[in-house]
Amino acid sequence: MAGTRRHGAGRGRPTLEEVAARAGVGRGTVSRVINGSPRVSDRTRTAVEQAVAELGYVPNRVARALAANRADAVALVIPEPETRLFAEPYFSDIIRGVGAELADTDLQLLLTLIRTPKERQRLADYLSAHRVDGVLLVSVHADDPLPDLLERIEMPAVLSGRRSAHESVPYVDSDNTGGAQSAVEHLIGRGRETVATITGPLDMYVAQCRLEGYHAAVRAAGREVAAELVASADFTEEGGRRAMRQLLSQRPDLDGVFAASDVMAAGARQVLRENGRRVPDDVALVGFEDSAVARHMDPPLTSVRQATEEMGRAMVRVLLEEIAGRSDRTAKRPQMVLPTQLVRRQSS
Repeated sequence: MAGTRRHGAGRGRPTLEEVAARAGVGRGTVSRVINGSPRVSDRTRTAVEQAVAELGYVPNRVARALAANRADAVALVIPEPETRLFAEPYFSDIIRGVGAELADTDLQLLLTLIRTPKERQRLADYLSAHRVDGVLLVSVHADDPLPDLLERIEMPAVLSGRRSAHESVPYVDSDNTGGAQSAVEHLIGRGRETVATITGPLDMYVAQCRLEGYHAAVRAAGREVAAELVASADFTEEGGRRAMRQLLSQRPDLDGVFAASDVMAAGARQVLRENGRRVPDDVALVGFEDSAVARHMDPPLTSVRQATEEMGRAMVRVLLEEIAGRSDRTAKRPQMVLPTQLVRRQSS
């Protein structure tokens, strides 16, 4: 075996032709064995495998991918600016889950941000050329054309969340409505009489669902939904600050706030302090996601836990099934909704 390794070290990387010569077969036969073709006898397969082992031959993965019409790569597409990517734990948790699930595969992960129409068109051209095997799409807005493009070009794809209740593309989501409802029910159960909410951007289904959960809890308590207790934001800290100022100007008597993300809750807390409102004594506060932001706030934030990292893992599993063709494209597409859990802390 030492002599075999010297052969590889002295003459460079062994070639397919050298494997064929050692096994006494043609180059095409070696290629079929390496690519797992059943059109090879057991005797020939054994001879080729022995030659591969003796020479230390490593198949060219790029060439194999081209031969199989595969790119050996998937794209993780986030149509948001870098400021949101690095400021919000949601994205890093998704990326961590995706990376962990892909670790045991041969697939490369391409992370792509879309910030401008030009970048969106460039990505559309890239995907239309099928330079990746599948796409994971995160943070989808209702008017985003990418999911429809992916369907038209028959590119396997999985969304984190969905554009509407009638989503046609495979997705992995959280129980946003149920989680929000449990958060608001908790505030009402703690004796809060005037509970407001800070929503995410309402062109996103996730924000619509969390607002729906708020409405459901308020109505279940026999109360009317008041428009002045609802302020829209954009899942950012600054958005949370603006919305909290709006709510305080409209309803200075509020004593509870459900923010549809932990980051917005952090912005809301700053404004409450600036206005002399103590949390939770004067205003109880609840967020959504149960990110590191929630645990490190002062006081620690009650929040709805969603399994964000597991969402990333599940997205990869569904995508791999789509790529492998195990999903019947004429049947109902894979749809997965993960449960949420309210984590109680000192802010409420």
